[in-house]
Amino acid sequence: MMNDPIGDMLARIRNAGMRGKSTVSVPASKMRVRVLDVLTDEGYIRGHEPATGVGGHPTIEISLKYFDGAPAIKEMKRVSKPGRRVYMGVGDIPSVRQGLGVSIVSTSKGVMSDANARAANVGGEVLCTVF
Repeated sequence: MMNDPIGDMLARIRNAGMRGKSTVSVPASKMRVRVLDVLTDEGYIRGHEPATGVGGHPTIEISLKYFDGAPAIKEMKRVSKPGRRVYMGVGDIPSVRQGLGVSIVSTSKGVMSDANARAANVGGEVLCTVF
């Protein structure tokens, strides 16, 4: 049983990047796809596509991105966890490394980056930060 599906996905991406893997597979869910859409739009991963895993369970195949042999994602941190949810207003959403990184925010208008949340003038649950 998995208590934190988003945290599990972030750990799998982090571990695959450290090992130099080109792809990584995670169980499928709508929230994971939305987070991966933001990572793709921001240029941290090449993309993702639906697949079928062991026993016919739906999975997501994530294509990782590298730059000069190093992973494009240097650091990923889970901010809001199942035991402690972190909600912030539009003015309080953190800027990661003076704007070089991105915070992924789950808002009432969908999952989006911190810059898009500020542009849409909405706050929400800060899921994670990526640099």
